[in-house]
Amino acid sequence: MDQETVKLGSRRRILLIISGGIAAYKSLELIRRLGEKDYEVRCVLTAGGAEFVTPLSLAALSGNKVYQNLFDLTDEQEMGHIQLSRWADLVVVAPATADLIAKMAVGLAGDLATTVLLATDKPVVIAPAMNVRMWEHPATVANIATLRSRGIQLVGPEEGDMACGEYGLGRMAEPPSILTVIDQFFQTSRRLKGYRALVTAGPTWEPIDPVRAIVNRSSGRQGHAIAMALAAAGADTILVTGPTSLNDPQNMHVIHVETAREMLSACETARDDGKVLEVAVCAAAVADWRTEAVDQKLKKEKHGVPALNLFENPDILASLSQASDRRPRLVIGFAAETENLIQSAIEKRQRKGCDWILANDVSAAANDGHGTFGHTANTVNLITETAIESWPMARKEDVAARLVDRIAENIGKTHG
Repeated sequence: MDQETVKLGSRRRILLIISGGIAAYKSLELIRRLGEKDYEVRCVLTAGGAEFVTPLSLAALSGNKVYQNLFDLTDEQEMGHIQLSRWADLVVVAPATADLIAKMAVGLAGDLATTVLLATDKPVVIAPAMNVRMWEHPATVANIATLRSRGIQLVGPEEGDMACGEYGLGRMAEPPSILTVIDQFFQTSRRLKGYRALVTAGPTWEPIDPVRAIVNRSSGRQGHAIAMALAAAGADTILVTGPTSLNDPQNMHVIHVETAREMLSACETARDDGKVLEVAVCAAAVADWRTEAVDQKLKKEKHGVPALNLFENPDILASLSQASDRRPRLVIGFAAETENLIQSAIEKRQRKGCDWILANDVSAAANDGHGTFGHTANTVNLITETAIESWPMARKEDVAARLVDRIAENIGKTHG
């Protein structure tokens, strides 16, 4: 690649990765439609993809060279795969086969496509395409969950007839659907550019002894999803997270803590570092109490049932909400309740001094009997000073996207 190809320009740039599968033929229409809307497209074609579409057809439609070989010395003398990974505004994988999805999940880099995907720091959208049995296999389900946790967006798959003669989920989304997702990305991705956001997520662990702790039953999924949605909207995002099994999201600063006091300290550091903090979203399930931890494990044979003296933990939401001149411009909290949901949340918003509260029912009966903790969906009510909005049950990623829409609207009104 010469230097001209990596200069920033006004055209929106798509790096399209085409992997092996009969659905690869749809990439030709996608490139044509992208060109009609003045996107600049460069293609990476895998060896499997080349069995279904030719480099010549992709080059003719995109107007650019097609990249296939990681060890092409002409490109690699100039770090071609690194430049490709940085050049794009958005990386799109269509079709994304089960094989490529698995390689993405574990971070393999055995060819140009996987190397680019591992090296990129840009947002990634994938359009899965595979047999319904492959789509439903536990390995694929786990791989998709891993990719989602890293902020990778899916479009499709769709239900329908397949080339193998079966019917079900697994068909690659049609080019117009993929184009809609791409358009939406560019319409929304820079809404919060130039703003800083802080998100807390997960539980806190308050040690009792070296092996036991007081904990809350938070998976961290909702907080991580909100942080990823803020980063995708262009915000300079800081995620302060308690212990979870989730992978660190990309494109943000992640701070790991265990206790409530450590979480408060990290939040205060982010707030007081000299830069304006516009948004703070307190989604963490912070333990309300702590005890004085001991250095050695408490043996039941020796100590019996220990008497724990409990002390109140710092209130992170209230601390951020009431911080006078250092207060974030928009402070949002969560109210996890099992009864009197709305009234309890209204009272909490007033008591803490935050701007908005997202109230959710965390009882065992919530979310169609699945509960909320550890589940992939959530049902929330947005409570502000002047209104109450009841949102339908949705994936936590969709809840996060809707919340960021509201944040962007508020920021626009406040600073327009």
